Amino acid sequence: MTRFRRLFTILFTLCMMLPAGTHAAGAPEKLADPLLEARAVTLQKELRCVVCQGQSLDESNAPLAADLRKLIRAQIEQGESDAQIKNYLVARYGDFILMKPPLELDTVALWFGPLIVLLIGGAGAGIVVVRARARMRQAA
Repeated sequence: MTRFRRLFTILFTLCMMLPAGTHAAGAPEKLADPLLEARAVTLQKELRCVVCQGQSLDESNAPLAADLRKLIRAQIEQGESDAQIKNYLVARYGDFILMKPPLELDTVALWFGPLIVLLIGGAGAGIVVVRARARMRQAA
């Protein structure tokens, strides 16, 4: 049984290491053409880091963000359009990767979730205040 466990652990570790650098391996950090580099930076600012979640790919220092920046540059070098690159990343990570996700049934929570939480919190605080005032009036 221990041999099986050791073999499984080794195979699992190897499998986890394989996908790490598959797509963006040879992509440069900066593109030689300033127009293409400006396009890459603009795209990176429109896409969210899926690790940090509050930062764009351009701002993030996460290793996954660095890989995605390389992937974007590699796809630009291959002649992909901005829409094709975004569609690829949305297919892979969902609409959440977009800094401005489209308003659809699936993304209603992304757009209105914070407002709904704020309204529920405000309503809860209002109820607590009204009940506290009622108790103070009854006690007096």
